[in-house]
Amino acid sequence: MSTAYRLILLLSATAFLAQAQASLPRPVAQALAAAKIPTEGAAVVVQEVGAPRALLSVNSGAPMNPASVMKLVTTYAALDLLGPAYRWKTEVTTTAPVREGKLEGNLVLKGYGDPKLDLEAFWLLLRALRGKGLRELRGDLVLDRSHFERVTDHAGRFDGDAFRPYNVLPDALLVNFKSLRFAFVPEPERGTVRLYVEPRPPGLEVVNILRLTEGACPVGQAFRDLLKPMFEPERPRALFSGQYPVSCGEKDLNVALLEPDAHVAGLMRQLWTEMGGTWTGATREGLAPPEARLLHVHESPPLAEIVRDTNKFSNNVMARHLYLTLGAEGAGAPANSDKAAAALKAWIARMGIVAPELVMENGSGLSRIERISAANLANLLQAAWRSAVMPEFIASLPVAAVDGTMRRRLKGEGIAGQAHIKTGLLSGARAMAGYVLDRSGRRHVVVMLVNHANAHGAQPAMDALLRWVYEQGPR
Repeated sequence: MSTAYRLILLLSATAFLAQAQASLPRPVAQALAAAKIPTEGAAVVVQEVGAPRALLSVNSGAPMNPASVMKLVTTYAALDLLGPAYRWKTEVTTTAPVREGKLEGNLVLKGYGDPKLDLEAFWLLLRALRGKGLRELRGDLVLDRSHFERVTDHAGRFDGDAFRPYNVLPDALLVNFKSLRFAFVPEPERGTVRLYVEPRPPGLEVVNILRLTEGACPVGQAFRDLLKPMFEPERPRALFSGQYPVSCGEKDLNVALLEPDAHVAGLMRQLWTEMGGTWTGATREGLAPPEARLLHVHESPPLAEIVRDTNKFSNNVMARHLYLTLGAEGAGAPANSDKAAAALKAWIARMGIVAPELVMENGSGLSRIERISAANLANLLQAAWRSAVMPEFIASLPVAAVDGTMRRRLKGEGIAGQAHIKTGLLSGARAMAGYVLDRSGRRHVVVMLVNHANAHGAQPAMDALLRWVYEQGPR
C-alpha cells in the first residue's frame, strides 16, 4: 500500500471520527426534536473513564446553566478539600455556672453551619444538656450566627415562594431546615382530615377547614395548590382549606414558616418543656462572650453522609452550607459567597482544569446565573474518578431506577441500577451528569445540559442518551 493511499485512509478515518464526535445519536436527536429543542440548545459529552478524549462531544464548550448538577462541583470540592470525615460543630456555652440544675446567666448557642442540625439532632443536643444536670434556664437564649455572614436576600426571590424549604437561606445556626412538617391523615369514617404539625412551637395557630372528597390525588405543586394553604409568619398562623381526596392517604407538607429566631425559640420551648425543663427568658441574637464557659459541643454526621444526602435528594440548603464552609475554611470566618467562589476556582485551577466560563453564585444550582460547560463537568468527573474520595463521591449520586431523584426513571430496563446520575431542573434548564456502566463492563462519564424554553421536555432525550451509552458502549 502506498504512503499516499495510507494518508488518504488516515485522513478519511479522522474526518469520520470528528463527524461522529459532533453528531448526536439518532434516538437523542429525535427526542430533542419531539420536544422542539434545537441541537444548539443542548451540550453533550460522553467519555470513557480514563480515556484521553471524548467519544461524543456536542457544544461541549458552551457555558450552560447546569441547574442542580452544579452540586457535583460543590460536593466533590468539599470531599477533596475537607475530607470525608469532616464534621461541623455547634457549641453551647454559658455566661454563669450551673448550680443545682439552675442557670442564672444566658445560654449561648453558636453555630458553625451544620447542614444537618435537624429535629432529632437538636433534641439530642438539648438532651445532652439535661444529662449534664441543667434543668432551669433563667436567662436568655443567645443565638450566635457569626460564622456565616448574614444573607440579606429574600427567601422567595428565586420563584416567589418564600415558604418552600428549598428556598431557605443559609444560616450558621440553622435548625431543622427552618421547617415544620404538616401531616394530613384522612378519616373517612368521620368525613374529616386530621392535621398535626411536627414540631409544634408554642403559640403556632393551625386552622384546618379541609373537606374530605373522592377523586384522584394530585402530585407535586398540584397537591399543594389543592390544599389552598395560607401562611402568616407574623402571627404565626397556618390555615388549610379546600378539598382533600381520600385517595391521597397520609401526606406531608414541609413549610418554612417562621423567622429563624422564632423558629429556634419555638423548638427550644417545646422540646425543653417535654424534657421536664423550665425556661423563663427570651431569645435574641448575639455573640458568645470571651469569658463564656463551654458546656457542650454537638457534632454533625461526617461529611460523606452529608454529601450523600445533598446529592441523592438534591438538597439546596445543604449544598449552600457546604459552599460557604469551603469559604470559611479557605479564607476564615465569617463565610460569604465571594470567599466560597474564590476557594472553588482556586481548587479547580490546581487540578489543571481551565474553566473561564465557570460562574458560581451559591453552589447549589438554585440560580439563574451559574454557568459551567459540559466539557469541564466531564473533566471534573474524570478527576473525581481518579481521586482518593471517588468511592464516597460516586456513592452519593442517585442510582437509575433505584433511589434519590432517579428512583422513578428507567425502571425495568437494562440500564436500571447501572448508572449513577445527578439531575437538575429549573425553568429553562434541565441537566444530568454522572457515570454509566455499559453492558460490556466499561464505565463512561456522561454529561448532558439543555438550556432552552422547552428544557422541561428534555428528559426523554436524556434517558435516550443513557440507554445508548449502556446498550452501545460507544465506540
